[in-house]
Amino acid sequence: MLTCLDTRRPPRWWGVLAGRAARPDWRDWKSFEPLIGHARSARVRGPFARLGRLKPADLADLLEDANRTESHEILQTVHADPELEADVFEELEPDSQTRLLRERSDTEIAQVIARMRADDAADAINDLPQRRRQPVLDALPAGQRTKVLTLMGFNPSSAGGLMALDVLTMAGSSTVAEALRAAGEARTLQSQALTSVYLVGQEQRLLGVVTLVELLQADPAARLEDVADRDPVRAGPDTDVVLTVAVVDDEGRILGVITVDDVLDMVIPEDWRRREPAPHPAHRVEQPGPGDSPHEMPPGS
Repeated sequence: MLTCLDTRRPPRWWGVLAGRAARPDWRDWKSFEPLIGHARSARVRGPFARLGRLKPADLADLLEDANRTESHEILQTVHADPELEADVFEELEPDSQTRLLRERSDTEIAQVIARMRADDAADAINDLPQRRRQPVLDALPAGQRTKVLTLMGFNPSSAGGLMALDVLTMAGSSTVAEALRAAGEARTLQSQALTSVYLVGQEQRLLGVVTLVELLQADPAARLEDVADRDPVRAGPDTDVVLTVAVVDDEGRILGVITVDDVLDMVIPEDWRRREPAPHPAHRVEQPGPGDSPHEMPPGS
């Protein structure tokens, strides 16, 4: 099954003692998928079936909990969509990602890594055994190989090691309308890197930054240099990361940006990264009425 079901129900008398009637636990079996060694149902359900409707993070969770046989079948099914397969590998914890990649040939690893974001691809290659790194790099498309090699030249925990190389840059003389159009057409960039447009001059020197919210609120005919922050926060490639910022070289040329997901990976302990519902807050602030001041309310009030 694609999810863990707790089929154990408390006896009906327990519901009475607890002061509540037992409720039936309804399940729509159309949402479940038979897996593992069931050849006849595999032919019926086709090569992709319901797995394709799960988010990459959910599929990664399944792989984290699956045994070797189960994980192979899940990956074999997900392989029907190469882009989804790459997204799933990006969501895996490093140990699981390395374990599953090592079971593939160098060419097969390169096929997955070629579709990953360059920063995640560099991390994945760094986690491979030393003897397998160069063959995988050689099998990558030239463009992805150049990006990955650039990132591998930096300390993984520095700004250079965490930055995303794909960033939306425009000339300061461009208009707000042109910037919004470019952002809408930049479908290959990760969404976290599309929160801002970066103004560059000659030789890609960073001149300013303007957020998409500011663009949406600005006059479409205005020039970017008139609405942008001309002195944005920035970091050198060897800087320890504390904020989401543009990364520039010694000459002020923009190299890339660090996105919030990379920052969170650095500051959140690995054993805390569980995709579970957040607990209820210990306190909440009640919305004040006219003339009142906000005050805390105890839990459950």
